[in-house]
Amino acid sequence: MRFNFFVILLTICLGSMIGKTQEPFKAEIDSILNLMTLEEKIGQLTLYTSGWDVTGPVLRENYLDDLRQGKVGNLFNAHTAAYNHNLQKIAVEETRLGIPLLFGYDVIHGYKTIFPISLAESASWDMDAIERSARIAAIEAAAGGLHWTFAPMVDIARDPRWGRVMEGAGEDTYLGSCIAKARVKGFQGSDLASNNTILACAKHFAAYGAAQAGRDYHTVDISENTLRDIYLPPFKAALDAGVATFMTSFNEYNGMPATGSKFLLQDVLRDDWKFDGFVVTDYTSINEMIPHGVAANLKHAANLAIQAGVDMDMQGAAYADYLEELVNENSVSISQIEGAVRQILKAKYQLGLFDDPYRYGDTLLEKNLILSNGHLDAARDMAKKSIVLLKNDNQTLPLKTSLRKIALIGPLANNQDNLLGAWAASGRASDCVSLLSGIQEVLNESQILFHPGCRINGEETDFSEAVSIASQADAIIVALGEERHMSGEAASRSSIGLPGSQLELVKTLSALDKPIIVVLMNGRPLAIPWLDQRVDAILETWFLGNMAGPAITDVLFGKYNPSGKLPITFPRNEGQIPIYYNMKNTGRPFNATDNYTSKYLDVANEPLYPFGFGLSYTSFRIENINIFDSVLTIYDDLVLTADLKNNGTVSGEEVVQLYITDKVGSLTRPVRELKGFKKIFLEPGQSEQIRFEIPIRSLGFHNAKMDYVVEEGAFDIHLGNSSTNTVTKSIIVQ
Repeated sequence: MRFNFFVILLTICLGSMIGKTQEPFKAEIDSILNLMTLEEKIGQLTLYTSGWDVTGPVLRENYLDDLRQGKVGNLFNAHTAAYNHNLQKIAVEETRLGIPLLFGYDVIHGYKTIFPISLAESASWDMDAIERSARIAAIEAAAGGLHWTFAPMVDIARDPRWGRVMEGAGEDTYLGSCIAKARVKGFQGSDLASNNTILACAKHFAAYGAAQAGRDYHTVDISENTLRDIYLPPFKAALDAGVATFMTSFNEYNGMPATGSKFLLQDVLRDDWKFDGFVVTDYTSINEMIPHGVAANLKHAANLAIQAGVDMDMQGAAYADYLEELVNENSVSISQIEGAVRQILKAKYQLGLFDDPYRYGDTLLEKNLILSNGHLDAARDMAKKSIVLLKNDNQTLPLKTSLRKIALIGPLANNQDNLLGAWAASGRASDCVSLLSGIQEVLNESQILFHPGCRINGEETDFSEAVSIASQADAIIVALGEERHMSGEAASRSSIGLPGSQLELVKTLSALDKPIIVVLMNGRPLAIPWLDQRVDAILETWFLGNMAGPAITDVLFGKYNPSGKLPITFPRNEGQIPIYYNMKNTGRPFNATDNYTSKYLDVANEPLYPFGFGLSYTSFRIENINIFDSVLTIYDDLVLTADLKNNGTVSGEEVVQLYITDKVGSLTRPVRELKGFKKIFLEPGQSEQIRFEIPIRSLGFHNAKMDYVVEEGAFDIHLGNSSTNTVTKSIIVQ
């Protein structure tokens, strides 16, 4: 017998008439489960990729067969309104039960309108702008027929060699937690039933960013204290913001791959945190438990995953091939299968797909919303806020538009494709505005001299033509960095200096003795000690997306005063890695007068640029710091006020950062930890009082028994504009 979607609706209505329960959609889901075969239930736990490729959307025939037979309930990498409408029509009108499909896609930093990479957005320290970026991405994605994004990535990353640093919020737990909340709120909005919101997915659960040697997919070996205090809080923040789904990570934790970890998925996520959404694997991560060495075969791996609490199998077909067999031999119970199916059907109900399976994806909306002027304006605003001024000797910047000649040199100066960065969804290079085009908007053609100088990763030795052109200019802008696929998944680098012969190009240009401004475009911190010593100004612009050129131009010529702060430390060289601001101290901390203390023989301990660092075209002063009560209990708030003044002649924003140091603990504590920040805009000469209210409860950590505690004793409170430039006060907790 073949059912259709309307039979399902009638059954749901009859079930609803029997009586609602407090659990959302329980009666409706029960009605559907009663109609489903085991094969159809397993189909809801299956997620396959479509065959979309560069020649157009092509779904492999076997996937279409699976779809028609109810063996696949979810697809990813299928997008655009018309294409997804046709696939949904197959699911709703040609399958026995007509259960709608859930469509997912990697909408990481934009769908068609591409915003800065996630690490760049994090440099803005602007939660409203980050939330708006995710909101626009969701609006466009929903118009393109999508229901679900595999974002935000909330992995803490302390090793810049790891390519996926570009996809997250950097090295700090507190900042990462704030950004996780903002992104979840942006993607999911205030009501998932609205047809312009999409499900968010907190990934990768957990500790993926701690891969040894910064090598993607590599082993993770950290203590449970570090897991709970550093790596888990951003996931908890995403959950508190209402994130609908979690994704497992590729790495192991404590000897068990995350996809098979009952500790992570049951003890922490379900039991401790009470997560009530569904868990999806990363791409074939069930299958990868075989080479990890904990599963003898794919059937064994499928059993490990379902027992651990994985609800949906991405691409690996482990559930599709083996769950029925595992049920028949009583290794897996029907109730386990149905528990997972309930979570997925509930998500489809929350999105309103059972009310109208075609409510997402509207060709007219798609046409009007994609790359709209309003979205591009927001992308330009986000891009400006993401830029960090690392160096500006002798007020080289901002440049004057009245300069006679400006030379624009470098392989990224007139490049569009690399501006997208990795994980650029369906963004197109042709929709990006290059730096050259951005500068051409503010200068006359006669003022601009351009030459690429070299390739990004080439081995050129002859720079004579670039030098000849640059010699005619009053100032030289050099656009340098990485190709966009040098960072991202499977893009780890053992050496994070400028690739190819780019550094030699700058060294050659420096012989001209003209002001040199370096514009960096990259997806990770770079080791650039020579540039720091020898060029006049450095702008870290990351990969800024569609509106990179105009945004960088706004900063170069002073239309916008840079306000970005580093969300991750820049090392002097690779030998310092891992290097991050909230390290723990040693029994022999550095002492310049004592040889037997912790240091290198060949380089300073300090990074090139510390976490939280970023310059401005104006100067700010923090003064009149006042702590209302210096003796507090764990039930109190630390209340601190200070005056921030713009002492310069240019309006701008400053990020005031509050750090704490737990002086003595039952376990060793980091040298300092970010616990609050505020981004303030001030006109020249303007002052504003800023106020922090920090719950003492937030100053704690997990002790040897894994209990979260705030211990009595002395705490230092540091207030400043970076992790190293601060003023210190003290409090006592009793």
